[in-house]
Amino acid sequence: MTFNPVLWQARLNELRATHHVPGATLAVLADGEIHELASGLLHRGTGVETTTDSVFQLGSIAKIYTATLVLQLAEAGELDLNAPVLDVLPDFSVADSDATESITIRQLLSHTSGLTCDFTHDSGRGDDCLARYVEAARDVALDCPPGAAISYSSVGYNVLGRIVEVVTGGTWDQALKERLVAPLGLTHTMTLPEEALSFRTAMGHLPGEGPEPDPAPAWDMMPRSAGPYGRVLATAGDVLRLARMHLAGGTAEDGTRVLDSDTVATMQQRVVDVPDKWTVSADGWGLGWSLYDWSGTTGYGHDGASIGQYGYLRVVPQAQVAVVLLTNGGAARLLYADLMRELLAELAGVRMPDAFGPAAQPPVVDMAPLVGTYRREGVVITVSTQGDGTPHLRYEFVDGMKDFSPPLDMELTPLSGTVFAASGAGPSFSEDWMPVVFATLPDGTACCYIGMRCAPKTS
Repeated sequence: MTFNPVLWQARLNELRATHHVPGATLAVLADGEIHELASGLLHRGTGVETTTDSVFQLGSIAKIYTATLVLQLAEAGELDLNAPVLDVLPDFSVADSDATESITIRQLLSHTSGLTCDFTHDSGRGDDCLARYVEAARDVALDCPPGAAISYSSVGYNVLGRIVEVVTGGTWDQALKERLVAPLGLTHTMTLPEEALSFRTAMGHLPGEGPEPDPAPAWDMMPRSAGPYGRVLATAGDVLRLARMHLAGGTAEDGTRVLDSDTVATMQQRVVDVPDKWTVSADGWGLGWSLYDWSGTTGYGHDGASIGQYGYLRVVPQAQVAVVLLTNGGAARLLYADLMRELLAELAGVRMPDAFGPAAQPPVVDMAPLVGTYRREGVVITVSTQGDGTPHLRYEFVDGMKDFSPPLDMELTPLSGTVFAASGAGPSFSEDWMPVVFATLPDGTACCYIGMRCAPKTS
């Protein structure tokens, strides 16, 4: 069906207001054309309006840019994806010596390296920030053994960023600009905050006392070293042009070849299934891409979040449709869910899954095997039962993450013996309920998945 800008502008305005999202931009590729829409305010404090050329923080959507750079280098014969990281970074090391020798570049790309996610370290603003970050992460515990399971890993993507630097001889930022931004003709894509000053830039918003969110206390709290896993700034239209290149088999709008078609296809091949199929709506993971199966219609994409900003990218190859939604606070996940369900249904015939949540009559589950403490870098998860037997979960930030947020206390409602819905996480984390998934690793270790991150049971 042909995209109707007037209809969808009205729907974007309506849903944005309903879900108290200050501002949003929407870019849609349909019928071979890019359509860009904007709604609301970039900053509730200043009243500056959102426009289609407004720049947002992309959060983890940055990982797609890094993965694309790595695949370019592999395609050129400068990297072997199956080789150990040590082959490229001789000083690379993690807390487990066997893992140090075995972790491969392919495992980093597919989040199966075992490297953790939430290790925050400000290694400065210099061009050596990634080298210093990777060195600082040497003693951080793994979430799971390499190749054993998926555990979403920002640390892994910083290692990939450092690999890009070593192979190209420049910084990751430089490689991004020379190898992706320039050939794709991206005029509103950057990596550093001072570069964003030349553009209309979105301010993140966090929950306030009323229904409308308040501007965040700081525009950007991430260090420069967060680049490869979470620090790209762009308009929705520029993100869509990156997606369009992948959808077009590796060619930019002007015909410039950025990747070979075989490389593009390789990135979309499933490497690993995902135990938690709800947090980012993914059924599996490829090399960089989240993979979706919508009742037989396959797609790929990625989500991203920073302080009060949330982004969503979805691609449906069968229909040659791609959609990017960028937001700056409020119940962004609810806006995404409502808008994307309607858009993909009309433009691509996709039926996205219903909202995650428990049945009216939840099953009775024996909690005894699940009760205990689970830990990964930056987070401690405590599962217990209340006096009346109600399952309870406490999610606490520790280590370098301890000031990120106060502890979250949530009641758990079972969907099955291993999948639970947690209430109380807030609408920016999930639609209404946050998925909590319990699993067992191949070595017999019990673990808890929250936010696609694997936390092993410690007691």
